[in-house]
Amino acid sequence: MTPEQARMRLTGAMTALVTPFTDGEVDLKQLTTLLRWQIEQGINGLVPCGTTGEAPTLSWEERLDIIALCVKIAGGRVPIIAGTGTNSTETTIAFSTAAEAFGADAALIVTPYYNRPSQEGIFRHFEAVASKVRIPIIVYNVPARTGVDLSLETLERLARIPTIVGIKDATGDVNRLSSLPAVLRRRFICLSGHDATSFGFNTMGGRGTISVVSNVAPRLCVEMHDACRQGEDHTARAIHHRMRPLIAALELESNPVPVKYALHLALGLSPDVRLPLTAIRPETATAIREAMVTLNEGGSGAMQSGRIAAAPAQQRL
Repeated sequence: MTPEQARMRLTGAMTALVTPFTDGEVDLKQLTTLLRWQIEQGINGLVPCGTTGEAPTLSWEERLDIIALCVKIAGGRVPIIAGTGTNSTETTIAFSTAAEAFGADAALIVTPYYNRPSQEGIFRHFEAVASKVRIPIIVYNVPARTGVDLSLETLERLARIPTIVGIKDATGDVNRLSSLPAVLRRRFICLSGHDATSFGFNTMGGRGTISVVSNVAPRLCVEMHDACRQGEDHTARAIHHRMRPLIAALELESNPVPVKYALHLALGLSPDVRLPLTAIRPETATAIREAMVTLNEGGSGAMQSGRIAAAPAQQRL
């Protein structure tokens, strides 16, 4: 995918995929079920091996197996944006070039975490990666997890690098988007990384969302983004309002613990996570179940209500 193609295709509702585990091992069969359902529901893109995919706990081989499966199942119907970022520049280059070789359309690269680089260090990190990686790059800014915040000045510098085509902004601050120069917003893909503020972000010029809630409500997320793109803010607001209780429930514990339980209710996938994450608390499970049942009662067909209704609230806790 060229940078020009990326600016056209990397938009709308894109799912930050979970990684299903069974007995501690990556379950590619369950991942296949999720991928096929996402595509059937009309999702605009798939993002494996990110925060929601528990990337820090995945081995090199597991990451490549997941990316390869996503590419195979998608078959070019939707773009695959592989999470390849680490806090090591050389390792990020290695992950990104491997993802490219396995067919990923673009790379989602988080700002370096834990080592807390300066803004100059962040810039040089991405500059070095972009010099070695041919697929388009989406910069991922999530200061709550990394400990560093990408400044607007650094972002403007990064936007001048041809293969850096956009940003996933998970700050939750919709006003940051309006602070970008208009010329930059036109050529740069600005994606929300925060479901709770995704409506506001996209009505202010955002091009889409890399979403957690779309794991379980992909069709509704697509409909909301379609409405935003068409200027139908009232419709988009109404859809987002319907999803808000579920979005809130999915934030009650560390991601992806809640959304994995939600997928257990919706599709029968394993809710297991790898340490240091732990199993969902009973009160969170109840909140998720109630939010999903309420959302499904709206008649959108966004989720499989029969399975949700049949699943005991404390099942597999």
